[in-house]
Amino acid sequence: MSNTVAGRFFVPGPTEVRREILDAMTGPMIPHRSKAFESLFGRLQEGLREVFGTAGTVIVSTSSATGMMEAAVRCAPPGAVLALVNGAFSSRFGDISAACARETEILEAPLGEVVPLEQIEAALVTRPFAAVLVVHSETSTGARSDIRAVTDLARRHGALCLVDSVSGIGGIPLMFDAWDLDFVLTGSQKALALPPGLAFAVASERYLRHAATNPSRGRYLDIAELQGFARRNQTPATPALSLMYALEAQLATIRAEGMTARWARHAAMAAVMTEWVTRAKARCGHELGILAGEHCRSETVTAVRLPEYLKGPEVVAAVSTKGYTLGEGYGSLRERTVRVGHMGDHTPEGLSNFLTVVDQALGEVAQHG
Repeated sequence: MSNTVAGRFFVPGPTEVRREILDAMTGPMIPHRSKAFESLFGRLQEGLREVFGTAGTVIVSTSSATGMMEAAVRCAPPGAVLALVNGAFSSRFGDISAACARETEILEAPLGEVVPLEQIEAALVTRPFAAVLVVHSETSTGARSDIRAVTDLARRHGALCLVDSVSGIGGIPLMFDAWDLDFVLTGSQKALALPPGLAFAVASERYLRHAATNPSRGRYLDIAELQGFARRNQTPATPALSLMYALEAQLATIRAEGMTARWARHAAMAAVMTEWVTRAKARCGHELGILAGEHCRSETVTAVRLPEYLKGPEVVAAVSTKGYTLGEGYGSLRERTVRVGHMGDHTPEGLSNFLTVVDQALGEVAQHG
């Protein structure tokens, strides 16, 4: 990987972006209704198809991933929605559904866990649902859901499955076509290691048939319109052209590495985290650990549970004095956890160096606590 990141920014989004990717954003302005733009968009499609594991069209939206979450719900078939909630961002998905005037039933799991498949099936047999919402990698807790199994369950009971893979795509295996998924969205600022501001999605033909006839799908977030324009290498509204230049540069890097190797690198970083926590636990006490259960740990983000005598903000502050950025715990977990984003262009070696610094910070906070 050329121009490797400095390895000092380990927040689970936005992730560290290489200088050459930032420099790519200085490309010239071109009309977005020009052949030059259509050529650029076509090149982006080639790379994004590999990332999503699809032969279909990848929607590119100038929005945050939250915009695509709302689009997913707005354009889904009419009817009740089942939201699988196991952290702050899956809770947001459910809140978005309710804000879109959808009858939304919440099925909740403890923080650090995922909703068991048998509980999902039990809910699905009680009443008809139009869609099931699930987060692939819950960035607040580091828990990973089996989206392929959840999709299979949903469709067996007549529902579509809408997947938020914001901190999954690019770091965790996902193959849209081979797994016969319905709708998957992500953002630019996580495992794809790009600046924030773009969102991407792939929709199945099943989903698109419903989207095209949904009278409440809105305009800016109209999946059917976005899909139609993307098939012509266009966007309905003015796109973030500079971010697209960065995307083209990063897709070249991803293609050179290969998705299988990229997934393996992220798995290796998750293993480094597990090994480090085991060693740190021996020094800091058994209260320190990984929040997510062993059966459902994300390859891209780890929430580290801290002992009572260590407070998350204090650990983050101590790490920052050494020139590194560690992620704070999110929401109700702010005091009890810190989060390490080991995704994007980071390496196992760079992560190990960073964790040495975290070791030092833990010792300092404990000494002054």
